Amino acid sequence: MKVGLQISSFTWPDGPESIGPTLARIVRQADDVGFDSIWVMDHFFQIRGNGRTEEPMLEGMTALGFMAAHSKRARLGLMVGGVHYRHPGLWVKATTTLDVLSGGRAWLGIGAAWNAEESRALAFPFPPLGERFEMLEETLRIAHAMFRGERGSEEAFRGRHYRAERLLNSPQSLSRPRVPIMVGGGGERKTLRLVAQYADACNVFGSPEAIARKYGILDAHCAAVGRDPDEIERSTLQDVRLATDADGGGEAPDRVVERFGELADAGAQHVIVDLKAVHEPARLERFGRIVLPQLRSLG
Repeated sequence: MKVGLQISSFTWPDGPESIGPTLARIVRQADDVGFDSIWVMDHFFQIRGNGRTEEPMLEGMTALGFMAAHSKRARLGLMVGGVHYRHPGLWVKATTTLDVLSGGRAWLGIGAAWNAEESRALAFPFPPLGERFEMLEETLRIAHAMFRGERGSEEAFRGRHYRAERLLNSPQSLSRPRVPIMVGGGGERKTLRLVAQYADACNVFGSPEAIARKYGILDAHCAAVGRDPDEIERSTLQDVRLATDADGGGEAPDRVVERFGELADAGAQHVIVDLKAVHEPARLERFGRIVLPQLRSLG
């Protein structure tokens, strides 16, 4: 099993001045203990369930560039990008830039988005969901074309939402045949169909039973479009509040391993952990020392 880390909160001691040094330390430590991937959210306000709207939130692509400079091996991505926040050309150019500067470690994580509050607050257009899915499909088509060959297809693109004259991408990504694409979300009619057609990974939430059902629906979409489902990595995002020696609250390491084993049995190949209080070094150290080695044997 591959294991990723999502950093979803920047509400850390000592205020905004500490965010840069603390994030750099977290990323270095996560890279050193062996996480396969490190992710941040693509939000401008903190989201419900994680904290108050007014709590600190970093712009995702800028944060990933900073994280690339403080890591050496883990892949880096957005969990996941909101399609309407950037035009397709910028999605591909920004992701390619991250891939080139990180030595070929980028993910393109993208989805149809949901947060109307932050979009309207900061003057981002927020089209209806059906239009956002159309925008997502056109963006994925443009990404495939721009990641093609040595410098993109260089063709024109004519869609309902986007028109491009020349799909040039230079420098081209180091990741070949392209930067891997993750489409996030578990929508059964549209999202998982787009995964089957265009993506290299999916990301769904929920219990082992829930994710197994989503993966089964993905298999059906793959059959409909004539794609081998084994080409698509099955990932899931899961919260973990790991207990430490100094903090008896939270999950014991053995319980985390047991829970992730159930996810592996349900088909998960890459579990991305939203590790609570990740700014406390003892939590990452314990996860890397006790939990990660046991997760490597799961499949």
